[in-house]
Amino acid sequence: MDMKMERPQLSLEQLKPLLPLLVGACALLAAWFGWNAWQQYRDDARHTAIDQSRDNAVQAIAAGLAAEHKRFAQQLDSRTVRTAIEAGDLAKAGALLVDGWPGASRGAVLPPGLDNAYATLADGGYGQLATLEAALVEDAPVAWMISSDGKPRLALAAPVRDGEQVVAVALVQLEPKPIIGPVATAAVGDATYLALRQGSHSVVERGDAGLAGAAEVLAKPVPDSGLRVAAAVPDVAGAPFGLGALGCFIVAVVFVLLALLAWRAPQLAARRGGDDEIATDDEATLQTLAESAGAPADSDEVAVTHSPSTAVAAPAANAEIGIDRGIFRAYDIRGVVGRDLSPAVAELIGQAIGSLMQEQGLVDIVVGRDGRLSGPELSAGLIAGLRKAGRNVIDIGLAPTPLVYFGAYHLRAGSCVSVTGSHNPPDYNGFKIVVGDKTLYGDAITDLYARIADDRLHTAPSLGRLEPRDINDDYVQRVASDIQIDRPLKVVVDAGNGVAGELGPRTLAAIGAEVVPLYCEIDGSFPNHHPDPSEPHNLADLIKMVDRLDADLGIAFDGDGDRLGVVTRDGHNIFPDRLLMLFAADVLERNPGAQVIFDVKCTGRLPGHVLRHGGSPLMWKTGHSFIKAKMRETGAELAGEMSGHFFFKERWYGFDDGIYAAARLLEILAAQPGRPSDVLDALPEGVATAEIKVDAPGGNPHAFVERFVAEARFDEARLSTIDGLRVDWADGWGLVRASNTTPVLVLRFDADNKDAMARIQAAFKAQLLALAPELALPF
Repeated sequence: MDMKMERPQLSLEQLKPLLPLLVGACALLAAWFGWNAWQQYRDDARHTAIDQSRDNAVQAIAAGLAAEHKRFAQQLDSRTVRTAIEAGDLAKAGALLVDGWPGASRGAVLPPGLDNAYATLADGGYGQLATLEAALVEDAPVAWMISSDGKPRLALAAPVRDGEQVVAVALVQLEPKPIIGPVATAAVGDATYLALRQGSHSVVERGDAGLAGAAEVLAKPVPDSGLRVAAAVPDVAGAPFGLGALGCFIVAVVFVLLALLAWRAPQLAARRGGDDEIATDDEATLQTLAESAGAPADSDEVAVTHSPSTAVAAPAANAEIGIDRGIFRAYDIRGVVGRDLSPAVAELIGQAIGSLMQEQGLVDIVVGRDGRLSGPELSAGLIAGLRKAGRNVIDIGLAPTPLVYFGAYHLRAGSCVSVTGSHNPPDYNGFKIVVGDKTLYGDAITDLYARIADDRLHTAPSLGRLEPRDINDDYVQRVASDIQIDRPLKVVVDAGNGVAGELGPRTLAAIGAEVVPLYCEIDGSFPNHHPDPSEPHNLADLIKMVDRLDADLGIAFDGDGDRLGVVTRDGHNIFPDRLLMLFAADVLERNPGAQVIFDVKCTGRLPGHVLRHGGSPLMWKTGHSFIKAKMRETGAELAGEMSGHFFFKERWYGFDDGIYAAARLLEILAAQPGRPSDVLDALPEGVATAEIKVDAPGGNPHAFVERFVAEARFDEARLSTIDGLRVDWADGWGLVRASNTTPVLVLRFDADNKDAMARIQAAFKAQLLALAPELALPF
């Protein structure tokens, strides 16, 4: 029997009570999407306007610099100036250099040794001296903004040659208007920010100063100079479902039409003949949002749902981004920018960290970055990922890694990420991560990769908050409240153009030291030398400056300020394991029996020194994360590594902090009579090498060290495999381990005398070359 299924009938009278609710809901959604469309449009307009102002300023400044450089070259090549230089009358040459040059003053031509410039440092100022030094180091004309008589000036310097030989260096000061004018007169709208910057200093600022901390994200360098134009606009939350201004506008119009349709439904039904029933069936009832936007009801496209947690594109697109598992190292994440790291990768890492925090019930996290050129964009990506996971981010901006760690304690966040490449080359960057007061390392680091690869990332219903914060003053006050030195010490501080260049000198000055900065302008290209104090050649300029200025001490920081290097007035490089002896004696005086941890690269004389001062020595793996974990496990008051990481739990927080360690060192030295050099030189010493870094066979140091541990044979010695292979004899020791940050083998040797050193190195050399004859060993 042919039977027809009757469609269920809904009376219009039954639906009428629901229509006002539907109209109201559509109207609210239309207003919400319309407001977002306006916000996105305004944000796009601000971005476009400030980008245009920034680009115009960069072009104008570059043109102004080029014109001044051209005039400088013409003045230097003039016959009168050249004649004076050839005659050896450099004072006259300096006066002639500015002759007839509008806006030019204080011309100077000096011998390349710059002895007179150092002797009159108080008169000329360090900015002028630094410009002269930069011209000699770069062997090219340079332009720096300096302060002269309390006013900003543009300083140009260039080497003067006689054939291939540099016979002098010339400098002239100029009115800065052609350089600062393009920013000072730029069109800067409401709630936007523009600044001309050099290092960490803003030469001129325009607009909303509250946006200054985020301005590096849109910064653009001025070609052939150390200047850049930074810009910022307010942070605007992302539109729903990732829609832009046009998308939000279209959806708003759709909801307006739906509201009108629902409002007019009774009238439309009456016009169709008074039909008071609306047909529905299982296939289609009321029109869906996708249909009203023009998509067919049976389309294969995924419809947008109402669930906030699935509205944001999930990292199923992770495969499109491509993440190298190799950047997830033993105790941090580190890779080459553009090859391994990008803002998109940083965002996924941030979301993975945020997902881990969400599982532990942690909400707040501090983020800071070092001075590398890639820092702003990677930091922005990281923050976006953390906020996507619903975490509240406190962005402290440009900050040494110790300041980021300090922020986690001081702001009671408990978690933090430092965006830093540490001491690696300029094209590297990475992330040092603390979650819930614990530094991530080992499996916890690789778990972040697994979360991304397996698409186990939490997406919160709404973005977490973003709060810019400046805690530099808080850090300085905290250190200065704990340490004030007994007598002033004159200290030269070499930051290697790393991020500690501002905070390091400022902190040491606050505890009572007389500080002379060297290469403290923050510059992520590291133009003067690599910021790694564990490499002795990086300390050469510091040793010269300490000697020239008759300073008590030289202090060096690495790229992110968590490591310390020290040189004496006599030019001696005091290796960190010897500094740890000094720190241990001081800490044990107040904490008898305390444990002191040191890594496998430290001298064999350190354990005996700790024991003689009533302490308990413990050797452990190299790596700041491993050391901090061992300190937490054992309750140690102090720890240190040969690389220059020092960890004070007594009176501090237990994290590695090169700036605080420098302050503690000055406290100890100032409390003792005599020269600091004599105190440091009196520390136990034998014959020792610095860290020796050798390219690993096949670029895989861990695989080679595993083979070396398995196959090497050393008679009548004590072997330790805590980290690589350390072999101890009665009169010395040797070590081979795999670097966790670069594809190299790290070797170090320490002995009582030269004969023992030669014997130990020969034993290691034979075993190493037996496994890999191609190794280039420098001993």
